[in-house]
Amino acid sequence: MNETLTAIRGIRVGHFTDTEAATGCTVILCPPGTAASVDVRGGAPGTRETDLLDPTRSIQHIHALVLSGGSAYGLAAATGVMSYLEEHEIGYRTASGHLVPIVPSAIVFDLAVGSSDRRPDSSMGYAACLNASDSPVAQGTVGAGTGCRVAALMGNDFATKGGVGSALIRLDDNLMVAALAVVNAAGEILDEQGDILAGLRRGDGGYFSILEALRGFSGAAQTRPQSGENTVIGVVATNARLSKVEARKVAEMAHDGLARAVRPAHTMFDGDTLFAIATGEQPADVNLIGAFGAEAMAQAIRNAVRAATSLHGVRALND
Repeated sequence: MNETLTAIRGIRVGHFTDTEAATGCTVILCPPGTAASVDVRGGAPGTRETDLLDPTRSIQHIHALVLSGGSAYGLAAATGVMSYLEEHEIGYRTASGHLVPIVPSAIVFDLAVGSSDRRPDSSMGYAACLNASDSPVAQGTVGAGTGCRVAALMGNDFATKGGVGSALIRLDDNLMVAALAVVNAAGEILDEQGDILAGLRRGDGGYFSILEALRGFSGAAQTRPQSGENTVIGVVATNARLSKVEARKVAEMAHDGLARAVRPAHTMFDGDTLFAIATGEQPADVNLIGAFGAEAMAQAIRNAVRAATSLHGVRALND
């Protein structure tokens, strides 16, 4: 049984993975009439077309989302997705008859792993579209999660491998909510009991408390961790019928799940950005979707580190 984002009818997910360069991108192709919004809470975000998702803006539906590595360079992957959609005559038709695909995007910083001079571009975004399907989402060291790290404030030797994770919650026979997360957090990842699942490594195989490690940096400017090299980006999706305003509320509530699974969350070192999309098949209460969307996001984040494999010296959970 598919327990990932693509269990929601009409949604397809594709990855492009470059393990040598330790980068990649992930595209979410949406069915017609998909409502969307976003909530950005990190101090160092990298995004494209997110202003358009504000409920006060005129565009009501999107055609795809792109989550990418490569830092700000990786925003170029969305251009390839636009080209793919244009070829398939998918997009917003303007009053003058021009077709413009609506493709918001967010990025993570992965330049510190692998080859920093090879980043996702339009050709990689296009290739991710060709790879898109409604099969269960591949998780771990793939797509936008290829070069991700967790708790890397002391470098790759002490970090734990991040990646892509997804989770699904079935609310009844018809209604469902799912999440997909790209996990490159400055903080540590907490399990369902609130214990450290993945984080800043000790020599004996355990983990330092990230909060105590940050306390040690206070007043020591020369040893402070670099900012802007971390983030969690992702999407909560549902087959519920939501307005753009309600999608914004779901995106906001999804950050509650991020904060349950990442400690600390929403720092100035992170660019935490979460989208919410709704395909509109089932009537539902926005509070229900938001509450379980947060749960799905927390589980997707945990699944990302559980599925990740070691790469370029950044060790996975059990290595």
